[in-house]
Amino acid sequence: MNRVSLVGRITRDPELRTSASGISFTSFAIAVNRAMPGPNGERVADFINCIAFNKQAENLARFIKKGGLIGVEGKLQTRRYQAADGTNRTATEVVCDNIFFLESRQSQTGYNDYSSYEPTTYNPQPQQPTRQEPVKSEAYPDEEVKSKYEISDDDLPF
Repeated sequence: MNRVSLVGRITRDPELRTSASGISFTSFAIAVNRAMPGPNGERVADFINCIAFNKQAENLARFIKKGGLIGVEGKLQTRRYQAADGTNRTATEVVCDNIFFLESRQSQTGYNDYSSYEPTTYNPQPQQPTRQEPVKSEAYPDEEVKSKYEISDDDLPF
């Protein structure tokens, strides 16, 4: 089984690109904190490369900025490629099946988009607790079932 689930902060603004075949994609990295601190007590993070395709890539590029908290689910994939200098290289990355935005746009680090801001008036009204009366039933449901199927208490295993 090849499944990966990670939660971390995105390390840079995602950049939407399109392949030669017309598929939109974005590659990005997320910083995932380790559970145990480093040797000097400092926090240690792993930087995990990820890639998303199609609508997920478009939504990620549109709604997430650097520092945004996201969750990713997908599969771990290793691929080989030849770099521009002619050397063979290997890349390991998470191919995302699901991406979860774990905080609102306003709470993301460095993100202040007030273009859709509409002021609202908050006028709290004290609310009195409402008391609900219990539902009164004429007959117990199990009695109806017993009579419908002719079941006695002796037939039941409990």
